[in-house]
Amino acid sequence: MSENVKRTGRDLVYQGAILNVYKDHMEFANGNTADWDFIHHDGAAAVVPVLPDGRILMVSQYRNALERMTLEIPAGKLDAPDEPGISCASRELEEETGYRCEHLEHLLTLRTTVAFCDEKIEIYLARDLKKTGQHLDEDEYVDVKAYTLAELKEKIFEGKIQDSKTIAAILAYEVKCGI
Repeated sequence: MSENVKRTGRDLVYQGAILNVYKDHMEFANGNTADWDFIHHDGAAAVVPVLPDGRILMVSQYRNALERMTLEIPAGKLDAPDEPGISCASRELEEETGYRCEHLEHLLTLRTTVAFCDEKIEIYLARDLKKTGQHLDEDEYVDVKAYTLAELKEKIFEGKIQDSKTIAAILAYEVKCGI
């Protein structure tokens, strides 16, 4: 940890399907104590799928936390904590968009909410896509549509795309690939 902050205990408060919630008991160098919330997530992977014409495949799906549809890059949680992100990204690409890719290129790694959650998302770039077919989970309803980079940036800056992984991935793709 840090010389100024020490965790003295951790209690599991809730165990869910995709996350665990803990109450961490903290002690500080000045003698004060506090309880902090901590959320553990096994991690996820996402992918920026680029068609030969340069358009990017995006998925639209209902997000319960926001009570609305969102526009995002394809993504999903790791099947196991030790699953390689690239395997997860490849699986999610085909499941959600109906395309696969033989070679994924690492684009960036991000931590979603560092103040209270350890979720890590590995984001990959997919080109040379091959059409296969969607393989959605039984509780997934995903619409797929292609957008130009300019259209996506406009949606980001208008506040129509608010998903942090999608914003980071689209802007990183533009910068890293010199588009």
